[in-house]
Amino acid sequence: QVQLVESEGGLVQTGGSLRLSCVASGRTFSSYSMGWFRQAPGKEREFVAAISRSGDITFYGDSVKGRFTISRDNAKSTVYLQMNSLAPEDTAVYYCAARAEIWGVSTMISEYGYWGQGTQVTVSS
Repeated sequence: QVQLVESEGGLVQTGGSLRLSCVASGRTFSSYSMGWFRQAPGKEREFVAAISRSGDITFYGDSVKGRFTISRDNAKSTVYLQMNSLAPEDTAVYYCAARAEIWGVSTMISEYGYWGQGTQVTVSS
């Protein structure tokens, strides 16, 4: 099992940047590919970004491509989400998640067995 704890989110202005982190404890962090998801009020949870176990493969949702960057530091058991050029539509609760499959990455919520508690990101216009 792995436990995930996201950093505090925050309030930023449109066009601003914010970096989220998610620290894992429990089983070996490098055993999991990782993902970030978000959920806005009244909307379904959506895929944001994913990274493979070694960090050599990344994948992004269309709405964040070119603005967000996912990375990981296995020595620190931490995954990051750097968010640039933030817009009001990025306002949501952001969740990190761990996936135990060996290969690649996934956009599917159902493939992630472990979730953090979520952190609020609010972008003001």
